[in-house]
Amino acid sequence: MRVPNSVVLPVGTHVDCCQEEEVKEKSHDIMVKIAAMLAERKNNLAHFINNLEGSEEPKFYVDQWERLKAMESCTLTILNLVAVNCTDHRDIKKLEAAILEHVKREELFPEVVRVLPPVYRQVEAAIVEMAQSEEAADHGMMDLQHLLSRLSQREHLAHLGRELLQDILRYLHRIGLVVWYEEINHLESTVFLQPTFLITMFKLLVRYRLVQQLESIS
Repeated sequence: MRVPNSVVLPVGTHVDCCQEEEVKEKSHDIMVKIAAMLAERKNNLAHFINNLEGSEEPKFYVDQWERLKAMESCTLTILNLVAVNCTDHRDIKKLEAAILEHVKREELFPEVVRVLPPVYRQVEAAIVEMAQSEEAADHGMMDLQHLLSRLSQREHLAHLGRELLQDILRYLHRIGLVVWYEEINHLESTVFLQPTFLITMFKLLVRYRLVQQLESIS
């Protein structure tokens, strides 16, 4: 809700635990609740903005007003929910097809038609090769400067600069090939070449009924 022009695809899992009619009812209920949530958000923002504009000293609240106006301008497109059975590979392929179909819609993603400079593809191919090499660590973590040094050793990337690499990493982060948390001070110099490693770590740390599981250990 804080990202300009966001596009969200709701995904309902555990279809295998429901009857067909129940899936339809739950899917409809979720979409209705999302619509209500968005309407409430819009009304709340308008209410807060009106309160600030109508205050006795509005000049003291300029920063708050600007933040609220920025949030108000963030459009959020909600696509139709896709219900899947995660234990059925066919449903996973159905979800994949739905995502690809939406991503190709130019009205949703204008950048789809953008032509990337050749160096973007060259760096992408080099990073994929590095991540898959036997020398690569399982965690796939690499220092940004070390990554630049490794890439610069390749003849066609000898003139690759740090600023250009950062632009390319932002693109690769957006498409999910790498993970780079440049906005987090402690992580801005670390690039995760294996995003699946992070998923594995999160699965170990964030799990259903974790507190109860820990408390059950004597």
